[in-house]
Amino acid sequence: MDYVIIVAGGKGLRMGSDIPKQFLPISGKPVLMRTLERFRQYSPTLQIILVLPKAQQDYWQELCKEYDFKVEYLLADGGETRFHSVQHGLALIPDDAEGVVGVHDGVRPFPSIEVIRNCYETARTAKAVIPVIPVVETVRHISLASHISPLTSKTVPRNEYRLVQTPQAFDIQLLKAANRQPYNEGFTDDASVVESFGFDITLVEGNRENIKITTPYDLKIAEVLTA
Repeated sequence: MDYVIIVAGGKGLRMGSDIPKQFLPISGKPVLMRTLERFRQYSPTLQIILVLPKAQQDYWQELCKEYDFKVEYLLADGGETRFHSVQHGLALIPDDAEGVVGVHDGVRPFPSIEVIRNCYETARTAKAVIPVIPVVETVRHISLASHISPLTSKTVPRNEYRLVQTPQAFDIQLLKAANRQPYNEGFTDDASVVESFGFDITLVEGNRENIKITTPYDLKIAEVLTA
């Protein structure tokens, strides 16, 4: 069986809202509901695990009733960091499970079905897969170690860089083993956890619409994408 762990622990600080960003509406429906629906659209048999901070779960349940939300999922409590939240999600997967588990940001409601499928199918052999998109703007590297003001910087070749998206897909046993490592501040995503465990990451093409909704501008873009 395949799984997806959808992590939604945002507080909405950059959104300037008292409502956590995963609960804000896009064209009349909360972001997080759209995210879960996209994965159910990908597969009717995929086991969805939603990880939410305990303090947000009652509000989420109220939203589910209000919107008559019927997508089935397992619920896990959020942790101190994303790493710990994923650990809590993984704990709901049997230790002897075989297959692929994806990890996805709850505030990315627009991964294409093709990208999700490519991540999962590639991970069946490659074991650790992430979707990426090219950098289209000029990139400059800032020397933070410099004591010169203003900071010194230089242009770097953008074709050597990629922007990372989710879902990131892994062999279940590999991700479980990697997440038994002690927490490290360098764990910025699940690929970095697996990489620290000594496993290479395979890149596949993402889709540019798969934005992470963190600011009011992102919400405006999302409204256009759902129009």
